[in-house]
Amino acid sequence: MAEQINIGIVGACGRGKSFRTACEAHPSLNIHAVCDMNTEKLDEAKANLGADEKYLDYDEMLEKSDIQAVIVATPMHFHVPMSIAALKRGLHVLSEVPAAVSIEESKELVRACKESDGVYMMAENACYMRHNAIVRELVRKGLFGETFYAEGEYLHELKELNEVTTWRRKWQTGINGITYGTHSLGPILQWMPGDRVVSVSCAGSGRHYKDPRGNIYENEDSCVMLCKMAKGGLVKIRVDMISDRPHGMNCYSLQGVDGCFESSRGFGERHKIWLRCLSEKPEWHDLTELEKEHLPEYWRTASETAKKAGHGGGDYFEIMDFCDAITGKTPCPIGIHEAMDMTLPELVSQNSIQQDGAWLPVPDSREW
Repeated sequence: MAEQINIGIVGACGRGKSFRTACEAHPSLNIHAVCDMNTEKLDEAKANLGADEKYLDYDEMLEKSDIQAVIVATPMHFHVPMSIAALKRGLHVLSEVPAAVSIEESKELVRACKESDGVYMMAENACYMRHNAIVRELVRKGLFGETFYAEGEYLHELKELNEVTTWRRKWQTGINGITYGTHSLGPILQWMPGDRVVSVSCAGSGRHYKDPRGNIYENEDSCVMLCKMAKGGLVKIRVDMISDRPHGMNCYSLQGVDGCFESSRGFGERHKIWLRCLSEKPEWHDLTELEKEHLPEYWRTASETAKKAGHGGGDYFEIMDFCDAITGKTPCPIGIHEAMDMTLPELVSQNSIQQDGAWLPVPDSREW
């Protein structure tokens, strides 16, 4: 692997443009090419991202451009075909979430990863957010004891955004069940190391809103997925992208034998934690009290610019891990099977909600 990694970004006029700060903070990365079908904004994206080349056609970029890796930052139903196209050429892939939109194409992606020399990583930035990273470190050090229950919520009203990025109207609010759950489930799976979801049950709260054309949203307003874990634990995931409410985005809860965590729900709240090593009597402490001793090293040593990259610094740190994985420094932390562990439960939930919340098994991609 050459010292400099030339990278191509597809979806450069949308989500892809927000990777600029994260990529620039890594001296080994060079944004060599950008690709988007938006003819009006492609020149602007090329200039803003500092790219050498621009393409309207993704296959052409893969064929002609001198790149070693791609960031797939397109609408979610393009993630698998674009990832597979790059993997077949031996390129490394950092794909936005979720990894796939169906179980069938999930199998195709797993097969492509097995047959490729390229590294695949899913860009689940919520795993790298400061408070989630601290909780993960505390779990790693055994301070929670055995973790057996968790909750994750993604509360992001985006009806107006549906009309701007129209793919969301089909793939996020046009399918019933959990359609965008990896931001919630991703960190939790890292807080339950060595565990995975083995079955899910999903139910919804009904439909109370119409889109501007007067059509009811297919996705019920709030959908809740219960996840039974392989080790016997339980996880609850709630996703609501329709209900009128103040912005909440990502909320989390974790329960262990020796501790518990409740993330802020906004409006001036703090991230709260109790650990038995802090006080034998259960009482809340501010999570920031533990930063000095337990903030992960990669957060301590990162530049202030890196920490201010998108999604609470998550964009920078996932790019960092991607670079380390493709240069062989470290194993890929969210490789194909971790990506499937985060994605497959929501795909099964969409079948469960159609069957009145029936408990359905979640396949293990390692067995495919």
